[in-house]
Amino acid sequence: MAGALCLCGLIRMLTSLFIPALIASVSLTFLLFIFLLGVRLWFAQKKKSSVSIDKDGNKQKVVAFFHPYCNAGGGGERVLWCALRALQKRYKNAVYVVYTGDKDVSGEEILNGAFRRFNIKLSYPVKFVFLERRYLVEDRLYPHFTLLGQSLGSILLGWEALVKCVPDIYIDSMGYAFTLPLFKYLGGCRVGCYVHYPTISTDMLSVVRDHTARFNNAAFISNNPVLSRLKLIYYVLFALIYGWVGSCSDMVMVNSTWTFNHVLELWKCSDRISIVYPPCDVQTFLDIELEQRKERKEHSVVSIGQFRPEKDHKLQIRAFSTLLATKTPEERAKLKLILIGGCRNKQDELRVADLKALSADLDVPVEFKVNIPFEELKKHLAEATIGLHTMWNEHFGIGKYVLCY
Repeated sequence: MAGALCLCGLIRMLTSLFIPALIASVSLTFLLFIFLLGVRLWFAQKKKSSVSIDKDGNKQKVVAFFHPYCNAGGGGERVLWCALRALQKRYKNAVYVVYTGDKDVSGEEILNGAFRRFNIKLSYPVKFVFLERRYLVEDRLYPHFTLLGQSLGSILLGWEALVKCVPDIYIDSMGYAFTLPLFKYLGGCRVGCYVHYPTISTDMLSVVRDHTARFNNAAFISNNPVLSRLKLIYYVLFALIYGWVGSCSDMVMVNSTWTFNHVLELWKCSDRISIVYPPCDVQTFLDIELEQRKERKEHSVVSIGQFRPEKDHKLQIRAFSTLLATKTPEERAKLKLILIGGCRNKQDELRVADLKALSADLDVPVEFKVNIPFEELKKHLAEATIGLHTMWNEHFGIGKYVLCY
């Protein structure tokens, strides 16, 4: 009897709290709506006050690319510069902006670097908006829950970009999908993206589900059923959120059928997704003189790819070490491994240092070519005997594509 009375009292208390809680929830929702509306209007006014007029008296559209590492030397950067060159050729009156975190160099140095590495020269000027908080998207800041940390960090970095320049058209060209709703709903921009590699994919979910150790799934997690289950739940929830933010894009471009299938499954964007293959300068390599491919005394194995963990350069060094173990000293002297790639930041530079230490420990002759000019890249490819690529689930691989030639 006493228990029934206690239960009735609890129900009455919860009922009495329902109305105040409902009023509080509605009030907070209304205040949040008013706040976001105010922010939207503030950005609209900011955009209006910064309108540029061309010589014919027409308003110039502002097209902005979000590429915090635009001064790096990877395939994603080549896509950026080719996209800018193509847009400038077709839409000459627009103003083009690049949001970048490369604040230690000037805009002129960035453009010179694009020409030196990719042989790409723009016809018209580009405005660079230098961001102070690029560290918010670097993985070193998030030893755990890295995907979530970097994604939330990209929102804060995107906020800095939006405050400094409100464009008419916003394009995420690096894979920071969490910035899309920010620019669309608060900045009032048309938004698009070029996806090189999805932040999370069904393959990544299967790695965790199958207890497989990878660079993004440590052995101590893959060997523990409880931790694996918790990580799988985390990945599933993150994939749902990633799917929503990605679906905010007005136009989605992907670099391959592999990326297309994964993005389509997560973003549900079949009405606005297209495959746009990366702009590989294949003809340049086809023009290499055949005489350079004559039989030579030395043979080089060449790998092209940014020094990132998923490229698995350690596997390349270990594999080359295994190869050398089967050779005589005379044959070993004729073989060398050349790792060519770009470094985006200090973490990539430390990764190169670790690779050098590994090659020294294994007594493997490895040459590291970091951020080299385009002409030097052509030279190494012209002299190469074998091309090497070891990334698991490679989404496209400009380096791999070029090596095929």
